[in-house]
Amino acid sequence: MQLDPVIIIKAFGSLGLLAIIFAESGLFFGFFLPGDSLLFSAGLLASAGYLNPWVLLLFCPLAAILGDNVGFWFGQRVGPRIFFKENSFFFNKKYIDQTRAFYEKHGKKTIIFARFVPIVRTFAPILAGVGNMDYKIFFRFNVLGGIFWTTSMLVLGFFLGNLIPDIDRYIFPVIGILILLSIAPIIFQVLRRKTNKV
Repeated sequence: MQLDPVIIIKAFGSLGLLAIIFAESGLFFGFFLPGDSLLFSAGLLASAGYLNPWVLLLFCPLAAILGDNVGFWFGQRVGPRIFFKENSFFFNKKYIDQTRAFYEKHGKKTIIFARFVPIVRTFAPILAGVGNMDYKIFFRFNVLGGIFWTTSMLVLGFFLGNLIPDIDRYIFPVIGILILLSIAPIIFQVLRRKTNKV
């Protein structure tokens, strides 16, 4: 059974939307939450007068930024304790060093672009904390990514809601396209690696 994001937002309101954006942005268990589709649907509802667009544009980025900060803190405080078993396959201190090296090389881009990739956006700030990424750099790009992600999804929904009559009838196909666009970079990287190995 599919859950209609419009129904979810109407049922839980703006506070429910903000809680979901916060949780998906950095809480370990929030990876399954539908942030993209909810933000897009919130934009649609704002175009129809159900939600205040200015409230969304102010508080959705704030929820995303705070969520990422909590994820970073969790990774920094709890992450190293998880990886204390030297000879464990899953929990090994070398993963901390690998994560730190990854974020030193790609950290800035990761924090921004991970926002647009489901699941990845939840774990990126946690891994940044585990890798002990410089917090000032993390925070700066966390703010940019949080604003860019939430605002783009809200504005897209609002714009299409005003442009196309009864677009809510096509909500699932539109969300499907958003999901495909968000995972396209991952698919491209996988295909490119397979091509390079051949």
